[in-house]
Amino acid sequence: MDSLTQIVLGAAVGEVVLGRKVGNKAILYGAIAGTIPDLDVFASHFTDTVSALAIHRGFTHSILFSVIFAPIFGWIVSRYEKYKDFKGWSWLFFWALITHPMLDAHTTWGTQFFWPLDLRLAFKTIFVIDPLYTVPFLVFLILTMFQKRTSEKRRLYNGIGLTLSTAYLAFTFILKDLAINQFEDALLNQNINYKQIDTRPSALNTILWNANVETENNYLLGTYSFFDTKPISFETYPKNHELLGDLINNEKVKRMIAISEGWYTITKSENKLYYNDLRFGLLSTEPQSQNFVFKYLIDTDTAGNINFIEQEKTQRDGKKLISDLWKRVKGN
Repeated sequence: MDSLTQIVLGAAVGEVVLGRKVGNKAILYGAIAGTIPDLDVFASHFTDTVSALAIHRGFTHSILFSVIFAPIFGWIVSRYEKYKDFKGWSWLFFWALITHPMLDAHTTWGTQFFWPLDLRLAFKTIFVIDPLYTVPFLVFLILTMFQKRTSEKRRLYNGIGLTLSTAYLAFTFILKDLAINQFEDALLNQNINYKQIDTRPSALNTILWNANVETENNYLLGTYSFFDTKPISFETYPKNHELLGDLINNEKVKRMIAISEGWYTITKSENKLYYNDLRFGLLSTEPQSQNFVFKYLIDTDTAGNINFIEQEKTQRDGKKLISDLWKRVKGN
């Protein structure tokens, strides 16, 4: 999830653990702990794109990281804060750290929660930024901060925020199941034989859902809004995996395919190959758009090394997508 959401979650968890004893300092340290796992994004400054993608939401988003570093951070804070309970601070950091990847596991990217096991949890029930999850949570956290440390209202407000956010997160599983049923029915009605289907909510909401459908030689991309009145239609995108040629045996290419869980297409433009990660869809709702959210130029340098260069996204792309999605959310 986005940084603000993780800050709010960490702060609320910190309040549960130590709020009655240290007041708003519990919220402060919980907020700090809630941001720590995402420091792995700095790996992109020190390594190549593929390695950075593999590292992201890896070790720092695991149970092991929380177990190892919670007592370290707890010991550090207990050394200089007036409240000297090492165990209390350690529990605060543990729960603020562990709830971060637990929430991220509900997004499309998911987390390597059981690192070093090669198993990524990705329930794909919520977008990385969802105002319906974050805003009410934030409002009740702010109300909590303005109550006295021993006030029952403080416990009440924080509890309401946690309950609402958790209930909404649970509700997204129901919405996902309903959306999957709609996509599966549409495929059946259109006599489409497919290998597998992958669904996720579109940006900023859980009303409009996207589906990737794998067939023998193509991927079908479709959208469904709970306000739709017309049948679901699918856009066809050829896999074009054969365009990779001998590159398919390159270790970096293999790692990229593994990261994408096999959901990718290859496109060719001006004699250049592009790798498109289908898991995150398109930046456009226009038919047959090739403007994928994550699109990489497959570049070969003079030494014969393969590099994946992410194609830049502009503010204009984002604004247009939000506008198009708002129209699409209201139904087809």
